[in-house]
Amino acid sequence: MTDAAGSLPYRLVATDLDGTLLRSDDSVSARTREALAAATAAGAAHIVVTGRGVRWTRHILDELGYEGLAVCGQGAQVYDAGAHRLLTSITLDRQLASLALAKIEAEIGPLFLAASRAGVDGEVMVGPGYTSVGSLPFLPLTDPSQLWAEPLSKIYVQHPTLSSDELTEVATRTAGGFVTVTMAGEGIVELLPLGLSKAKGLSLAARRLGLKPADTIAFGDMPNDIPMFAWAARGVAMANAHAELRAVADEVTSSNDEDGIAVVLERLLA
Repeated sequence: MTDAAGSLPYRLVATDLDGTLLRSDDSVSARTREALAAATAAGAAHIVVTGRGVRWTRHILDELGYEGLAVCGQGAQVYDAGAHRLLTSITLDRQLASLALAKIEAEIGPLFLAASRAGVDGEVMVGPGYTSVGSLPFLPLTDPSQLWAEPLSKIYVQHPTLSSDELTEVATRTAGGFVTVTMAGEGIVELLPLGLSKAKGLSLAARRLGLKPADTIAFGDMPNDIPMFAWAARGVAMANAHAELRAVADEVTSSNDEDGIAVVLERLLA
């Protein structure tokens, strides 16, 4: 590959957020910040690519002083962090989503639900029994009709007994013709607009910067990063990554708590 970004052989560094760029305490280490700064000084762009919607992402970007493009909501949103402006937004077909939920529940029984509304200020609604939002802000979902009242970017599903891997398999098998099903972490199985992925959102953001898959190195930790790895020239899984992602990665680096992104970038910049 041509040395197009100084001493860095890639012009675009795409990083997932949770479990990848963020440490377990939700911080970004000084070492990783310095490595990313060195990469951008060498001419590369850095794009955050996260499953979180903008509402759950922008405070992190603001704290980092990040002013570039961010791909949020599993690719549904391309967000200009410097301008605090949404550039693209893909919404979930609510009729197809309702049918998908019915298909899944017919197979395995009632689900616990949450949903992310579209838009920069789109709230996350959380229904009874749903867990895994931690300390992030949410709106309690007390009336089922609330779920469909406004445009959605995604629906989160949990099952009282099935693991996330098991639920993902069942949801894909029964409803994969109506929605895209992805797993973004333990307890985080999502129903997305059909055909949507991080790769879709990253391709839209990269195009705005005049960059291509061949220019890109991507870092991630969960199965929702698999399409991004397939799109990028090189995919690097964190040591803490899900087995499915490690299986398709070009490289496995140190964990998010051990500066895995910095380890790779420092080597490439040396």
